[in-house]
Amino acid sequence: MFKSKTFWLLVVILIIATFFRFYQIKTIPPGLYPDEAMNGNNALEALHTGQFKVFYPENNGREGLLINVQALFLKIFGANEPWVLRLPSAIFGVLTVLGLYLLAAELFSKNIGLLSAFLLAASFWHINFSRIGFRAILAPLLLTWALYFLLKAFRNARPKSYILNSIFSGIIYGLGFYTYIAYRVTPLLILFIAVYFWKRSGDKERRKVVLLSTSCFLLSTFLIALPIGIYFLRNPADFLGRTSQISIFSSATPLRDLGLNILKTAGMFNVRGDYNWRHNYAGQPELFWPVGLLFLFGIVVGLKKILRAKESGDSNRFPPLLIFLWMIFAAIPVVISNEGMPHALRSILLIPPAIMLAGIGGRAAYETLKNRVKSFLLRTAAIIFLTLLVFETYSAYFFSWAKNPNTRDAFSADYVEIGRAILNLPASTPKYVVVEAPGVLVRGIPMPAQTVMFITDTFLPQNQIAKNVHYVLPDQEKSVPADAIKFYLK
Repeated sequence: MFKSKTFWLLVVILIIATFFRFYQIKTIPPGLYPDEAMNGNNALEALHTGQFKVFYPENNGREGLLINVQALFLKIFGANEPWVLRLPSAIFGVLTVLGLYLLAAELFSKNIGLLSAFLLAASFWHINFSRIGFRAILAPLLLTWALYFLLKAFRNARPKSYILNSIFSGIIYGLGFYTYIAYRVTPLLILFIAVYFWKRSGDKERRKVVLLSTSCFLLSTFLIALPIGIYFLRNPADFLGRTSQISIFSSATPLRDLGLNILKTAGMFNVRGDYNWRHNYAGQPELFWPVGLLFLFGIVVGLKKILRAKESGDSNRFPPLLIFLWMIFAAIPVVISNEGMPHALRSILLIPPAIMLAGIGGRAAYETLKNRVKSFLLRTAAIIFLTLLVFETYSAYFFSWAKNPNTRDAFSADYVEIGRAILNLPASTPKYVVVEAPGVLVRGIPMPAQTVMFITDTFLPQNQIAKNVHYVLPDQEKSVPADAIKFYLK
């Protein structure tokens, strides 16, 4: 294996992925968005109380896996710093690149796997969320790896192998329900895979493999997801959270909104992307335009494979059909929402299939040109193209986006500075933070205060008393002592 060209190309790709996800992580992104800080404060509280939760209901509710992992990192590094909260995301981002290679290679070929992994490694869309402390980054990671092991199970006739692969798949897949609400549409994809392989099993032995693999997968998934399932049975209101508030079904014109959302989501790959500076370089397509063209070409190639396979009865239609259904199912929670469309974060489960389609398109384009262009020139052009993609991503993320003032504002950098200023003051000095900024109330104080609380480690009441830090609303400002130093969150 270590002498394999594929192995060393994958190593290079993983080095690129690691660089993009860890380079300057202590300073980029600037600041710390209150949603990230809320995760950190819940993690600190869990460390203090020993009560790690499967679901943290504050801030509209969040599945607990990432928060509990962040708690481990806070304990290891012992520092209330934004980069500590973001370090797990960076690790998960790199592992997603590896998982995408394995899945694409299993579905298509090693060449498509390598190209897909490279495009994901250098994807601004994925790099961005791999450097933010949002729980959603776990969703594509776990789904990608779960599908890889599930396919390995269905395609292997050796009992020990397919049973182990199906158990691994179920464990990984079950963990996905502790990540992000959009993950809950993925059983539709699992159902399609199971039904397809059941129908394709022509003899008793193959049906036994499919049946046992499915049973082991479902049992493993059930056992892993049981705790959060029990939680939702006891707390049904937390199951949907604020989904009903932002749903198109709460709109006066749901069909019109659905149509517009579908158009915006379809257009975000090549035309207009997310306008939120936390999620994207505002308004830029989610795919860099050459990758976007490969994505479109991949759609055409995939559709042709499905149609030709249908005519000839060829089973090769399964891989592209799986990718298209993945795109459709993952888009459901996106298009039924009316908030911030197009929405790159809510669309995070679309990243792996979109990148694989670009990988399919890239490989097909190379094969098409291979008979028209000299091999040396074509390979040279391909290397130059891929190298330029790396430099473009570096420039776009670390210069154009990271240094833009809008990015600093999007991550509440001023709140971090206030937190650090408070830390530099003696504990004997009364410090009052007047929270004028609006937000969901967390224990009586609007969400924006979470950033200052995390930096100063004053989320817990006893820490506020010990450090003489107090949080008040504007109408309580009159009660602030005359000798106190006041800070305003606006």
